[in-house]
Amino acid sequence: MDISRKRFIEALAGGSALLVLSGCGGGGSSYGGGNPAPPASGCNEQISANHGHVLTIPVADLDSATAKTYDITGAAPHSHQVTFSAAQLAQLKAGMAVTVTSSAFAGDGHTHDAAVSCVVV
Repeated sequence: MDISRKRFIEALAGGSALLVLSGCGGGGSSYGGGNPAPPASGCNEQISANHGHVLTIPVADLDSATAKTYDITGAAPHSHQVTFSAAQLAQLKAGMAVTVTSSAFAGDGHTHDAAVSCVVV
């Protein structure tokens, strides 16, 4: 049974996680072999118990010598912030996975864990 790349990614994501992929060269519906395109630089973020939040970390931020804080509101009806220390950003740049916990939502105190990994070429 052949499965399209889109259906494979949808099955992996399970409909509950935001999966960002870029630079997946080639069209077609099946792998044609040959020399695959090199991976593109970018970060993959997954947010636990997600209900519309989005985290985007620009690759340029991975060189920061100071902590960076990101708002993950996205389509959610409230906001949270996540902060990555300079050391955590360096870990991401080195290809390591990092998980941080968001600020608590004042309405009910819930938080989210943001798991991030990056590819830098």
